[in-house]
Amino acid sequence: MLVVGSNGVGKSNLLEGVELLGSLRSHRSSSDQDLIHWNKDRALLRATANNQEKLELELRRKGGRRASRNEKSLVRHMDLIGPLRCVGFSALDLELVRGEPGLRRHWLDRVVLQLEPIYADLISRFNKLLRQRNQIWRNWKDSDSFEKNTLLDAFDIQMALVSTRIHRRRSRALRHLQPLASIWQERLSKGKEKLKIEYIPGSSLEGKEEEESWRLSIQEQLLSQRVNEERSGSCRIGPHRDEIAFLLNGVTARRFGSAGQQRTVVLALKLAELELVQQLFGEPPILLLDDVLAELDPSRQLLLLDAVGEKHQCLISATHLDVFEGEWQKNSQVFEVHKSNESDDVS
Repeated sequence: MLVVGSNGVGKSNLLEGVELLGSLRSHRSSSDQDLIHWNKDRALLRATANNQEKLELELRRKGGRRASRNEKSLVRHMDLIGPLRCVGFSALDLELVRGEPGLRRHWLDRVVLQLEPIYADLISRFNKLLRQRNQIWRNWKDSDSFEKNTLLDAFDIQMALVSTRIHRRRSRALRHLQPLASIWQERLSKGKEKLKIEYIPGSSLEGKEEEESWRLSIQEQLLSQRVNEERSGSCRIGPHRDEIAFLLNGVTARRFGSAGQQRTVVLALKLAELELVQQLFGEPPILLLDDVLAELDPSRQLLLLDAVGEKHQCLISATHLDVFEGEWQKNSQVFEVHKSNESDDVS
């Protein structure tokens, strides 16, 4: 489906709604408050998937989220994930290679979430532990050393375990993506470029990928860095310090890749993600292309459109139909979006 309309009429909102129902996350905001119309108390998303499963997600200003599947309320929101798997690609993703490390971590977390919905709980737990641990330094700065260290010891046990599980899942996801992304990069660059993805964890991870050994190692690292942590007031060990490096022919794409090469890397990563989800779950996910084509040069537009072709169900937003060749216009359903004066919710 091609979603066509002027800027600001709500094309991105439509794609973002599909993304939320498919992954429980938005690529634009981590706060539900930002996703609700400014003069409304809630936002309601409904969809019927290909297997006729009915999905519903309600975002509320007060009281958190509510999710239901086939009209049955869900205790765990993650149980909504599955019937509407999707891979999102927006103009914001084009900053993935050259932007800040947080963008790459956020991208990788979205990939892992597709593969293991329980991962959302791990990230939520870690972020909560990290906030609380940092508060200890602020609130207990002049307190008794023994009491403070006892409290930190308790937090370190939990943080080490959750950190280990996040590191393992991120590392595993990148191992799955690596060969697929490498093939796509070579194909998109016509054999000129080899892509390598390098995981640089924010903890020192040595030896085999075993939970117990990594957990104990991270716990020791948290203990050993307390002196420095007391000065800075923030934790410098853990997955919140992870980095992902993309190497083209052995050199860092972030520093030495041209703008065109960096964008080709992003295309390769997204196509690899699409292929990986299809391999693991047996059916292609929906591809969401939110205003991406306008940011790509004509050659890369054609590469992307040819790559997805008829293999995937696509939901693509654009301001004009001109960027699509005749076959795409002929074989696609075109949905025009216009500015409305009404302020009612749209489901």
